[in-house]
Amino acid sequence: MLKKVLVVCVGNICRSPTAEHLLRQCLAATDIQVSSAGLGARAGSPIERNALALLQRQGEQPREHHARQLNAQLLREADLVLVMEHHHLQGVLQVAPEARGKTFLLGKWQNDREIPDPYRQGPAAFEHAYALIKEGVDAWCVRLNPIRQPNR
Repeated sequence: MLKKVLVVCVGNICRSPTAEHLLRQCLAATDIQVSSAGLGARAGSPIERNALALLQRQGEQPREHHARQLNAQLLREADLVLVMEHHHLQGVLQVAPEARGKTFLLGKWQNDREIPDPYRQGPAAFEHAYALIKEGVDAWCVRLNPIRQPNR
């Protein structure tokens, strides 16, 4: 039974906290816990201001976020690990090779689509990343919680 989902990007301040929040909302009626971490986390940093503003414009109110570094224990505890880019898969496997069978792209159901990093780019990059994250989350939501359809 799937109990813990871990979302991973690089800094754990833009993409993974956005996906963490959206997945948590989608899976709220389940016992599944959702968290996030970064391969090169800006440990302790809040969600990036552009990512937060975009979530808020979408009517979302994410929890307070503090970036954290990915480690082997987080990977061992997770039942499913979702990453943003192909090279993140390799980064996860360097930390914990045993995570191979449970690590996938967030964009797996969109033909293994990668979600580019919007960090230090303009609002358009954040909006593009958000749209891709939302599609990926919606697709995973249907598979992880089939009784609840994704929010549109």
